[in-house]
Amino acid sequence: MKLQYYVIDTPFKDTFTISGGRSKSSQPALVVSLSLGTLTGWGEAPAISYYDVTVEKMVRELKAKKLFIEKFALTDPERYWHYLHHLLPEHPFLVCALDMACWDLYGQMNREPVFQLMGSQWTGMPLTDYTIGLDTIENMVAKIKARPWPVYKIKLGTGSDLEMLKALRQATDSPFRVDVNGGWSYEQAVERIPRLAELGVELVEQPMARAKNDNDLEQMGALFQTSVLPLIADESCVRLSDMSGIENYFHGINIKLTKCSGITPARVLVHEARVRNMKVMMGSMNETIIGTAAIAQFLPQLDYVDMDGPLLLARFGGTGLTIEAGKVSLSGAPGLGIRPSGLPEGGFTL
Repeated sequence: MKLQYYVIDTPFKDTFTISGGRSKSSQPALVVSLSLGTLTGWGEAPAISYYDVTVEKMVRELKAKKLFIEKFALTDPERYWHYLHHLLPEHPFLVCALDMACWDLYGQMNREPVFQLMGSQWTGMPLTDYTIGLDTIENMVAKIKARPWPVYKIKLGTGSDLEMLKALRQATDSPFRVDVNGGWSYEQAVERIPRLAELGVELVEQPMARAKNDNDLEQMGALFQTSVLPLIADESCVRLSDMSGIENYFHGINIKLTKCSGITPARVLVHEARVRNMKVMMGSMNETIIGTAAIAQFLPQLDYVDMDGPLLLARFGGTGLTIEAGKVSLSGAPGLGIRPSGLPEGGFTL
């Protein structure tokens, strides 16, 4: 295989802010391609500062491990992921990008979309929500009015959460999903969740921070027992090792391909959640069309999905995938089914 990479930094349409004051005006990312003959597979890894993931670190690893990445004889994407997992044990985002590219290439080699390779049919897909990041209440209301949508994801984690939700509810009848990014205390969660239910919220994502001790776990368990809304784990469930006992604290999990390190381990997480009778959501890390198309392959297996990255960014980034009023459509072409555009001319051959 031949490896190339591209460094991109895509502006957001509006500054994107979540709890804890974390905000950004653009999304840097590393795009990789794996080519075999005339076929090319694509993968993407966004750089996320609070996970200490930078494009520069990923590029250094690519350069150091180039020969090993390229020399693998591709017969099975899962074997390649295990190979990469051991080759790059400290770089799950980079492994994810290469795993995506491998599945895309493998699908093209076998003339099938990735979702069919995983045994799914393109039926029964959930609608994707549209995210309203933290802002002034007036600006958040304006964003909802500017983008009518069948379901919204609202970022919370401030002292005015309930006031904010009440104002947003006046602007739309669409269901809300709220994402707190661990921004509430136990006491705040207990008080606010029943009131959110009255405002048409259908689930709460990561109400409290990931547990660090037994007291945190006890509080998460108590909230789980009393919550009138489904609680979805995000930061509390990143990889397979986090699944042990997770059903005692959450009703579902939100899988992020980049954080769990790719399509291959995400398949295992879906299976493990179903064994535990848990709901399954898949979320975005503000990927372009490449990473978003990888999420789309799981749609038939999901209860909820948050894959609005290309809608939040100033450039959609290619063809082969469309999102209209929450409905996601793919081209049906083999692999991920997309053709990226707007990449730096020629890329970099390592």
